[in-house]
Amino acid sequence: MEVESFFSLKNKTAIVTGGGNGIGKGSCEILAAHGANVVVSDLKLEDAQKVADEINHSGGGKAVAVACNVTKDEDLVNVVKVALDTFGSIEILVNNAGGGGGGRENPFEITVERYAFVYQLNVFSGWRLAQLCAPEMKKSGYGSIINITSMGSINKSPNMSAYAGSKAALNHMSANLAYDYGKYGIRVNCIGPGATKTAALASVLTPEIETKMLAGTPIKRLGEVSDIAGAVLYFAAPISSWVSGQVMFVNGGGVQTLD
Repeated sequence: MEVESFFSLKNKTAIVTGGGNGIGKGSCEILAAHGANVVVSDLKLEDAQKVADEINHSGGGKAVAVACNVTKDEDLVNVVKVALDTFGSIEILVNNAGGGGGGRENPFEITVERYAFVYQLNVFSGWRLAQLCAPEMKKSGYGSIINITSMGSINKSPNMSAYAGSKAALNHMSANLAYDYGKYGIRVNCIGPGATKTAALASVLTPEIETKMLAGTPIKRLGEVSDIAGAVLYFAAPISSWVSGQVMFVNGGGVQTLD
């Protein structure tokens, strides 16, 4: 196999949730740069459209934007429909949309409804999209499902039980789905970003917190979106064709926590 073919995504279609900003945007861009057609899904259609327009003017793969609230089943069904209507197949799914955490989940104050919503957002939506996309991946003979989890899934931090618990569930769910789907040529893997420079991190980051994070990080910087996007490309591309059921932590070799 030629080196270029290890990373070629030509004639493959990827769905990326939360694709309008941050890690989702970076994932859309790198997949398109390697030839994929990309369905940029985001809660905010304006953000998704901006990313899709940039891709379509870049000379790489093609892109289409679609509004999607991943906690609504009809929106998930529609994302798959848009992918098939526009590009005719689905080979790659990046479940990136998520939320919660940030040290805001005081166990004495968080409601049952909020706790359940975090799981709906971080776990159930990804499982449902996998269920919707897997038959199409089976048809195409190529499938890679990539779930964006978190270092929070293995770290212990205060006021993070809903978020951290949901991301741990996502890790184990993915490992089990890898077993279920593997016989059909569909791989399921997770990427656990460390502290990465996104708007979500910026909302809680202070100079003091960053100093503490870097103290436990051998590579002395916070993560960039491109660091995570590179891992997405690895799992999406043929180079990882015998890798499934794994969690790759991209964290500078260390541990960054909120405390």
